[in-house]
Amino acid sequence: MSAAYWPAGGPTMYFIGVSTGKSSIMKVFPRWADYLGIPGAQLKGIDFPMGAQPAAYREAVEFIKGDPLSQGALVTTHKLDLFAACHDLFDEIDPHARRLHETSSLSKSEGKLVAHAKDPISAGLALDGFLPPGHWQKTGAEVFLIGAGGASIAATWHLMCSEKDRGNRPSRILVSDRQPSRLAEMGRLHASFGSTVPVEYLQIAGPADNDAVLRRLKAGSLVVNATGLGKDAPGSPLTRQAVFPENGIAWEFNYRGDLVFLQQAKAQQEARGLQVEDGWKYFIHGWTRVIAEVFHRMIPISGKEFDQLCEIAAMAGKPSVTTR
Repeated sequence: MSAAYWPAGGPTMYFIGVSTGKSSIMKVFPRWADYLGIPGAQLKGIDFPMGAQPAAYREAVEFIKGDPLSQGALVTTHKLDLFAACHDLFDEIDPHARRLHETSSLSKSEGKLVAHAKDPISAGLALDGFLPPGHWQKTGAEVFLIGAGGASIAATWHLMCSEKDRGNRPSRILVSDRQPSRLAEMGRLHASFGSTVPVEYLQIAGPADNDAVLRRLKAGSLVVNATGLGKDAPGSPLTRQAVFPENGIAWEFNYRGDLVFLQQAKAQQEARGLQVEDGWKYFIHGWTRVIAEVFHRMIPISGKEFDQLCEIAAMAGKPSVTTR
């Protein structure tokens, strides 16, 4: 066991991210644990800078694997890099994680360390929760994902491959990123999906290039900030001159931070007829799916108990968002 980590004193779940101490989950988790009947459960943060060294990821995973009371972990930001660094340490890899080459959570089952990719499920639940019924079929609209990281890949899987409502797909998906390697990896994964939805991969130099993409989107299109800007780093992937598509939908993956993208969308909400969504429900679904896996609990995705979990979370830790 690594000397850099202390053995857990009770059933412990880890949160591997960039600035975990600022997350609302640190206030929400103890209340959820009480409600769900998980006695003595703890949540501890492990922070790494973006693009950390593989050895750092391996040290954390080896500790969790070897410590008896360390039950598992949720991973944000580092999903792709952690999988690349640690895939040989996993005893089992679930189908989504194997398909997407990412790790969004770790759990233990009968002494085996299992890697999961829960984002296709939680992103799908969030999308299905706010998209109008038959939206793509009725509008012929497109999706523009700004950022080609793990969460973006997961969202595209749901949009391209979900068994639910197969006749209702976006007419096109556009993805932008500064790093050609990420776009290439996404393209390789998309090719394995076997989907007929066309995808355009755009290497951009800066926010002005994303503005240009917005100008050519169809009315009703979905624009997603999947970059981490506004949470893990300040700012927005768009300039102040960006114009959202008419009657479009703006989805900010984040729910905390300066959330400039969200504020930009809210400023145009009335004039452009926008539907504006933050990342709060995505946060709820993401955490409850992982907690269910780590602590082997049945947690519903809707209904009275799920609504109660949402209410507990909102009372305990949802930050207020105001437009500047």
